[in-house]
Amino acid sequence: MYSKTKNRVAILALAGAAAVLAQDAPLANNSVNINLPADSPVALLGISTGSSRATARGPALLLDLNLSLTLRNISANRIHGVTLRVVSQEVALGGVGSVFQPGLNIGPGEAFPVHISTKLMRPAQMAGGPLVQVNLDGVLFQDLSFYGPDQLHSRRIMTASEMEAQRDRAAFKRLLAQGGNPALKDAIVKILVRQDSIPQLEGRIVRGHTVTNAALAAATPARQEQFALVEFPDSPIQLMKGSAVVSGNEARSPAIEVRNRSNKAVKYVELGWVLTDPAGRAYMAGSLPSTGAFSLPAGGATEVRQENTLSFSANGQPFSIQRVSGFVNQVEFADGQVWVPNRRNIDDSPLLQQVLPPSVEEERLANLYVNKGIAALVEELKKY
Repeated sequence: MYSKTKNRVAILALAGAAAVLAQDAPLANNSVNINLPADSPVALLGISTGSSRATARGPALLLDLNLSLTLRNISANRIHGVTLRVVSQEVALGGVGSVFQPGLNIGPGEAFPVHISTKLMRPAQMAGGPLVQVNLDGVLFQDLSFYGPDQLHSRRIMTASEMEAQRDRAAFKRLLAQGGNPALKDAIVKILVRQDSIPQLEGRIVRGHTVTNAALAAATPARQEQFALVEFPDSPIQLMKGSAVVSGNEARSPAIEVRNRSNKAVKYVELGWVLTDPAGRAYMAGSLPSTGAFSLPAGGATEVRQENTLSFSANGQPFSIQRVSGFVNQVEFADGQVWVPNRRNIDDSPLLQQVLPPSVEEERLANLYVNKGIAALVEELKKY
């Protein structure tokens, strides 16, 4: 195990504060600290600074970070995910970023890269010390155990991603066992098609008023639209009812009543919602997460609500909302375990087949097939 002193590595200093304030300047030594605790399961081996720069923006500095870290797994377990918290200052907006690295399969003693590409702001008058701190927020292991302070809820995020990855790899391995390479190749080709064919919907929060397209709103007066609920028989959360106030291309205060039908307390629920236009075209609108100190005991019921007006457009044009649908996308229990929909949940729903993009793992394996071919994909699946 590396000592705390050895793990705290200073990198990238500015040539001088005066030069930074005067012009755009590359970062050099001592402007970023990589902070790893004494008992960290990963150690820093090296860094590539890339094109990282600092640029004066009035009273602030814009830090354009483009770093590549090389880490080593110094634990006894296989690592399947890492999250870093990147901070230039804690108070003002734009001072904190994050890097989630899911989809890993790093054995003990093995090295792996983590790329940091983000932009942060920092008041120019802040003097002394490094410009940026990079802290380890979490490491997820193969057995879904976790290490880290979890300030970014990285345990839930990486666990959900890993469970989706396990689900999708298992589906590919079944296809391979049943139909050989041709069946696997056919599934990958379908993923590549989905990457390009999933319809895209742009949404934004409307502040200060509730009508962004007067003609569309006049043609479709505000109404209370009930959610069409997509039910999964094995979901620990049952959707009871839900509604949103819809007018033209806007949806206001979406809310869904949920009940915990498991025997464990739930501390987080994320609902997906889908919008359909008058022609029957469906689009993924985003997620409706529980917020605050959410706690839902076994058998309990509550409402998941978003107190905002959201405006939607497709291909640059206002989107006329005809119907809204909802489904359970993710559940975290009080003990840290996570539930995600299984393959049958998704495959049996024509609506979700139409709107859900490929998962992170599906995209990773599809890209492996494109770059290295079917043999490399088969070998990758054998690693799990």
